[in-house]
Amino acid sequence: MRNVLKTTALTATAAGLALTLAACSSGSSDSGASADPNKPLVVVASPTPHAQVLKFVQDNLAAKAGLKLDVKEVTDYVTPNTSVQDGSADANYFQHQPYLDDFNKKNGTDIVSVEAVHLEPLGVYSKKVKSVGELKDGAQVAVPNDATNEGRALKLLADNGVITLKDGAGTTATVQDVASNPKNLKFKELEAAQLPRALDDVDAAVINGNYALGADLKPATDALVLEKAEGNPYANILAVKKGHENDPRVQKLAELLHSDEVKKYIDDNFQGAVIPAF
Repeated sequence: MRNVLKTTALTATAAGLALTLAACSSGSSDSGASADPNKPLVVVASPTPHAQVLKFVQDNLAAKAGLKLDVKEVTDYVTPNTSVQDGSADANYFQHQPYLDDFNKKNGTDIVSVEAVHLEPLGVYSKKVKSVGELKDGAQVAVPNDATNEGRALKLLADNGVITLKDGAGTTATVQDVASNPKNLKFKELEAAQLPRALDDVDAAVINGNYALGADLKPATDALVLEKAEGNPYANILAVKKGHENDPRVQKLAELLHSDEVKKYIDDNFQGAVIPAF
């Protein structure tokens, strides 16, 4: 993965969290249906909206369903998968399928999707212009530096006439796949979590929905342009290490995440910035 500007502090935080997860592991070495249903299910999640949704389940639905949840929040896109792979966590909830496919390919991991839960539309944000058409020649635009989200960000810009991409450029497109760039935009590739903080320093930034919400941005009203939900492959998923899909705790959580109560919670609390994918 291309973590171009990944900081030492972030790496240390991730490593510290991994040690914490290992110390409080719920016995994740159990596999599939053999896992002890009475042990807490350790789920690693991004704070917004993933951990919020999980905590709603934890506070309102889990006990009645006989499920114990232990939710661990992280702010990077690497620790959740490495924790599931090494068994210090049972599941994660933070990513979409194209990102997971790319992560597995590049890191030799075998993590699989259990259920799609929600979509967070990617958006273009700016403190300097009111529309993408107002971007000036040579404007600096920040994009996520992880493979699938960078391609997704560039596609959003292309779909809105800002750039064009080379024929065949897919979900892993990079700035090298830009075919035409009429405004000579300068792309700044940043770790996704840094993008909201970069808004003061760039002309615009393409920000993942969870990080926009965490920075008190309202995608439905603050984004200059926003991804469309229809036909979007980037629904966020509940994921586990291959072979753990039949863990009864995982199956129970998947069922709760697809409940009417969770759908209502998402609709009421995020008002279009997060959309149920079920």
